[in-house]
Amino acid sequence: MSTFLYRLGKSAYSKPWYFLAAWIIILGVVGALIGVNGIQSSSEMKIEGTESQKVLDMLAEELPAAAGGQASVAFTAPDGERLDTPERVALLQKAINDVYSMDYVINPAELAAEAAAAAGQAAGADPSAAAGQTDAAGQAAATDPSAAAGQTDAAGQATAAAQAAAAAPYGPLLADGVPVPGVMLSADGSIALFQFQFTVQQTSLPSEVPDNVIKAVTEVEQAGSGITAIPSDSLKSTPSIGSTEAIGVAVAAVVLFITLGSVVAAGLPLITALLGVGISVGGAFALGSVIQMNDITPILAVMIGLAVGIDYSLFIVNRQRRLILDEKLSAREAASRAVGTAGSAVFFAGLTVIIALCGMLVIGMAFLSTMALVAAASVLITVLLALTLLPALLGLVGERICSAKARSKSTASSNKGHQGFSHRWANFTVKFRWVIIVLVVLVLGTAAIPVTKMELGIPSGASANLDTPARQSYDIISKGFGEGFNGPLLLVAQPNNPSDKISMQTLGKLVQELQMHDNVTLVSPMGVNATGDIAIISLIPKTGPTDTETRDLVQELRDPAYSLASDNNITLGVTGFTAINIDMSSKLSDAFPVYIGIIVILSLIILLLVFRSIIVPVKATVGFILSILATFGVTTAVYQWGWLHSLFGFDTGGPLLSFMPILVTGILYGLAMDYQVFLVSSMREAYVHGRHGNDSVVHGYDLASRVVLAAGIIMVSVFAGFIFAPDAMIKQIGFALAFGILIDAFIIRMTLVPAVMAVFGDKAWWLPKWLDRLLPNLDVEGDKLIAKLQAESGGSGHKN
Repeated sequence: MSTFLYRLGKSAYSKPWYFLAAWIIILGVVGALIGVNGIQSSSEMKIEGTESQKVLDMLAEELPAAAGGQASVAFTAPDGERLDTPERVALLQKAINDVYSMDYVINPAELAAEAAAAAGQAAGADPSAAAGQTDAAGQAAATDPSAAAGQTDAAGQATAAAQAAAAAPYGPLLADGVPVPGVMLSADGSIALFQFQFTVQQTSLPSEVPDNVIKAVTEVEQAGSGITAIPSDSLKSTPSIGSTEAIGVAVAAVVLFITLGSVVAAGLPLITALLGVGISVGGAFALGSVIQMNDITPILAVMIGLAVGIDYSLFIVNRQRRLILDEKLSAREAASRAVGTAGSAVFFAGLTVIIALCGMLVIGMAFLSTMALVAAASVLITVLLALTLLPALLGLVGERICSAKARSKSTASSNKGHQGFSHRWANFTVKFRWVIIVLVVLVLGTAAIPVTKMELGIPSGASANLDTPARQSYDIISKGFGEGFNGPLLLVAQPNNPSDKISMQTLGKLVQELQMHDNVTLVSPMGVNATGDIAIISLIPKTGPTDTETRDLVQELRDPAYSLASDNNITLGVTGFTAINIDMSSKLSDAFPVYIGIIVILSLIILLLVFRSIIVPVKATVGFILSILATFGVTTAVYQWGWLHSLFGFDTGGPLLSFMPILVTGILYGLAMDYQVFLVSSMREAYVHGRHGNDSVVHGYDLASRVVLAAGIIMVSVFAGFIFAPDAMIKQIGFALAFGILIDAFIIRMTLVPAVMAVFGDKAWWLPKWLDRLLPNLDVEGDKLIAKLQAESGGSGHKN
């Protein structure tokens, strides 16, 4: 591998325009594909096989309208005023009619007319069949339960809902004495809640539909009306990258300049990283019409592409400069050797990241698999750029990669035998190794304690910042109607015996009994399908969508032994946005330990191959487990408990993003092994070249720590830039990655690793002879390449 990369680097250095043109052509092709296919993404996080998804799939086939998503808009009046004045009601009614006239939005008035006609025809042909028709009044009750009393309901399905609504501290918004479909008014008249239903789930809506809805409802905010329209979280826009991410890149540029000593050298890693992000993210968008991609996927690819793109190029450029300054090689030879040696480490480090990301495919969740594959492709492109484009750029720069000042300074330092901070720190960790080991384990163990209380979910309006429409909508709805109205549940009742039908009496009894549950605010029947074997019910819990009580309610309703279902000889299915999030969090929580097990096994195998040692892989894996547990512990304390929330730009804690632990574990594992490879391979190189015991640890640390330190700072800076992104999900991922790198790079790899290596000494490199014969020699350090070059040059070092 090292010999092949050496030749590749020399070829790229000698013929830079060929390689540069090839990558520019690839970028052009990606741009052309985007121009043809456009940019497409989705907010869908579908997990096949969950109870809520099974119910949705069944509804999509049997009752497509009932399978659509729900959304809401809250309207508020100025303090001390009401919304039900004639002028304001007219404005509200116009805005609501405009929404109902849009494509993909269900109009309850049209459904009522269709259902009435169908019921009349059925009654004429077969009076008993009328009970099996879809009840438009029930469907209207789903979008506005309080309006059930105002609808004509021949079958009496909405009786229980109407009774509940009469006793509730809210009622329908009336226009000339007639309820406005889909709108409820709070008891003091200051808040109106407009709930409506789409014909499809929000994730399948064209992007312009939510925008048009928001535009229509905000027209009530005209001069003099005093009305404020606040859309719910379900109508929010796609997560986006903000301006703060550029700060991370700026910090990375400063670190590169300090580490490499020149603007030219510092600019090369930035160029390759930005080009890698452009190709990988652009390629993902270009394939958006073929592969369904979540909105977060390209942002994740940007995160990883920038971080590893800068770091991998940094390792190679730094190695080239060291070969020029320390061994007095020509820039051409130094670049070729850097690609052959540091490039080998980059290749295997990138391979570990790719394997860790692709390991998520075994979980079997389509949206997570797409995220993993796009991120892995971003890493692959970054590695290829570092091994081909970077040496080509170095060829264009030539000897200018090291200034005359840097060369003279290096000569002066070597003459004085100067030893820097890294040498002193390595000696410190070796001398106080047991104290350091105990302290690191205690500190990280303490930081991991909150993991035991970690709750997973999808961030909702309840945890959004106070100044956002999502949070304002959530709080206003909670104030006027109760938290449960922010997360209604959709119940599907089916007879246990497929040949049975659900009578109106059975449905009415079930609705009344559900209404008596301690954690239920309002229950409304939506109707029965034409064959009479599926009934749809809307249920509003008393508690919020992310509360534990709501999760318990969903589990209770699904329980086959649940008395209400069993007494009525039916089975209840539960779906809706809230139930989908509960199921997703549950399945991901169950998958997390399995994935951790996969990561541990992968870690042991890969590091065994790279380092040809038993102790080093075990040590590295234990260190990673410590760092990942501490990372999730601190993330839980900050984003769930709200510690230091003002420092990180959010107002209220809430559940952690359900797929964040698996995603962050895969990424951090790969990046942690990057630092392990670059740092410990230097120690192994020192050992192979004759240094033993603590001397090999200190010498190897001294060689690699500077570039690992710079790489860690760059990684933390890039990821930290996403902490202040406007979207809560991006914030959590950015924080977990930044803090995880901070712990793993600086506490585990640069502090704990040399201490543990000093404890074992030369025994750290022990490997049974039978296993040594079986394992392939990957030669990550490039020893075979160096030996070959020295033999070819007669030991002269091959300067030219």
